[in-house]
Amino acid sequence: MNIRIKKRNGEFEPLYVEKTKKMVSFACNGINDCDPLELEMDSRIQFRDGMTTKEIQKILIQTAIEKIIQTESDITGNTIKKANSNWQYVAARLLIYDLYKEARINRDYDYFGYGNYFSLVKTLTEKNLYGSYLLENYTEKDIMELGLYIQPARDNLFNYEGLKLLNDRYLIKGYSDEILELPQERFMTIAMHLAIPEGDKKLYYAKKFYDILSELKATVATPTLGNAGTPFFQLSSCFISVVGDNLWSIYDVNQKFAQVSKHGGALGIYAGKIRALNSEIRGHKNASGGVIPWVRLYNDTAVAVDQLGKRKGSASITLDIWHKDLYDFLDLRTNNGDDRRKAHDIFPALSIPNLFMERLIARKTWSLFDPYMVKKFMGYSLENFFDDGDDKAFTKRYLECEANENISRETIKALDIMKKVMKSAVETGTPFIFFRDTVNSANPNKHKGMIYSSNLCHEIAQNMSESELLEEVILSDGGDDEVITKVKAGDMVTCNLNSTNLGKIKKEELKDIIPFQIRMLDNVITLNSLPVKESEITSNKYRAVGLGTSGYHQYLANNKIRWESEEHLTSADELFEEIAYQAIKASIELAKERGAYPAFKGSEWQSGKYFDRRNYTSDRWLKLKEDVKKYGIRNGYIMAVAPTGSTSNIANTTAGIDPVFKKFFIEEKKGSFTPKTAPDLNFDNQWFYKEAHTIDQQWSIKACAVRQRHIDQAQSFNLYITPEVKAKDILDMYVESWKKGVKTIYYIRNRSLEVDECTSCSS
Repeated sequence: MNIRIKKRNGEFEPLYVEKTKKMVSFACNGINDCDPLELEMDSRIQFRDGMTTKEIQKILIQTAIEKIIQTESDITGNTIKKANSNWQYVAARLLIYDLYKEARINRDYDYFGYGNYFSLVKTLTEKNLYGSYLLENYTEKDIMELGLYIQPARDNLFNYEGLKLLNDRYLIKGYSDEILELPQERFMTIAMHLAIPEGDKKLYYAKKFYDILSELKATVATPTLGNAGTPFFQLSSCFISVVGDNLWSIYDVNQKFAQVSKHGGALGIYAGKIRALNSEIRGHKNASGGVIPWVRLYNDTAVAVDQLGKRKGSASITLDIWHKDLYDFLDLRTNNGDDRRKAHDIFPALSIPNLFMERLIARKTWSLFDPYMVKKFMGYSLENFFDDGDDKAFTKRYLECEANENISRETIKALDIMKKVMKSAVETGTPFIFFRDTVNSANPNKHKGMIYSSNLCHEIAQNMSESELLEEVILSDGGDDEVITKVKAGDMVTCNLNSTNLGKIKKEELKDIIPFQIRMLDNVITLNSLPVKESEITSNKYRAVGLGTSGYHQYLANNKIRWESEEHLTSADELFEEIAYQAIKASIELAKERGAYPAFKGSEWQSGKYFDRRNYTSDRWLKLKEDVKKYGIRNGYIMAVAPTGSTSNIANTTAGIDPVFKKFFIEEKKGSFTPKTAPDLNFDNQWFYKEAHTIDQQWSIKACAVRQRHIDQAQSFNLYITPEVKAKDILDMYVESWKKGVKTIYYIRNRSLEVDECTSCSS
């Protein structure tokens, strides 16, 4: 029987088994412990007439994936699991082989691998998939040179999951979802875009940016990864807004949220200024519906504006722990109670002052107030103050409010409030925690404002304020009438992020990589197409960036450092001090070249207090302190450690500062099963990959505190618990985090012990 195989272009050819052998050999070449013959035999391809080459490829990929984790019996008959993470690179090669073939057909070139880069840029610009600014800023000769600089061999650095994620979400495809752009072309396009502000040196910097991205030594934020080079280049991850206590402000923030979500961003919203339930409105008592109806409004916007169907909008909403609507707020995501007062798609966060934690420890009471009534009787807004060392500005005014009998309040045991917080955290993972006095004390730009809350992922800490409606005027010139709205712009924060991949570099390389990362981030501010004008004003005012890290646990494992050890704390201290030093130094160098950020004068950067607070007294730090005074600093905020969930998967490393969830496991998504392992898991490092839910969380808190000294903003810091953890232990985690100076807590990640197993002994 003659078997014909259907090619991708629709033509048929006779079956040549040698082609399959050649492809398998290509995929396994140079990869340890991955025998091409074994892959051939285990795939058990049942060739049939009319079978497509894509079907063959899919079978080979799935077989390679299934070989990552295998179940065997030991000499005693016990079932054990063995992992060979190298098979994920075989699967990745088979997938990239697939992408090469698709791109060749869709782009009409007749050779294997990458096509002509200039032709791609020109074609995608004509299709309105790339922005015209690329061809406006680069000549054909420039783009041809950059195309020749592309290194296809770097595709071999991807594991299967990372390459698939990059292809599924971020590579630019045609309107019928056809493959057009390949991975190295995405990296080069990002690099080209971010190098535009470099003028005559843009080719040099485009190559440098491309190198660190394509070698997976650094990652950009997901909006930059997906939008750079396109006509709609919103490059920032998150935004943060303050809601005022009036209808205009409430709906103004809702409109901003819609625009942010439309362009792929998430929003952090501070709602602590909104009056409480049953507060008065224009003298009418019990007229206010409180915070919850407006939270539900933002919840509905999150669902409605769903980023072209790719994912629903996301927002965290922060309330002060002294706000009268606290209890309803803590029930937003729980399954009990009146569903009309729920917001299951919103992530609640609490702003907690030092005074509450002190009363919690002392087992004292705590008063809940209506912010409107506080302002009415006291003449000030309580949320506008914070404690900073000996200056107890918040505590003083909070005590004044408690002493004023005209202000209604609910007085509750602080411990009872914390029990409610912990109950919600165990059930829903939220509320996120924002230790407001800790954050604001460390704020280098407190001369220009204060920080009320953080972003969705709780690593950003920057000045923020509400916008105010000044007036609306009608302009009439005899033709069409116009309504002009005048707004006093508040500080609307943008999160401009990228991360150093600690899993791929040595500490000595930081001095070479970080200056390019800081330059890339500063260029994001220059280039960014922001959806809200207030965010553009704030971004230019502070030129705030967020240099973070991924691969933290991989770094520890590869250096044989145990999570629960003093060595971990010492290593974290040294590592993040070096990151901070190189980041600040790089920002100073940019200031020499481009000038300091506009709000620099009067900051703790200028006064040197930033360095004093952190006890930076070595010669190199003192030199840096003097350089800041002399030259200024380019970026008013510099470091923030984001979760890096997607980008760390692409870069094949561990997420953010988190420990691994499992050493190896099988992930189910949409009916498919994908075995996954910790990055580069092997016999030497497996003992240093202790899993998140088995770690004593006090060690994680200590490490977070050690790192925090060197980070001017915050960290997306998760705590991991199991049903066996007692309430007192969870309470101790919160208290110890505050005592140690941790600024924010992201999720409380709970997991049942029913599915837990010791994988340390399984391989």
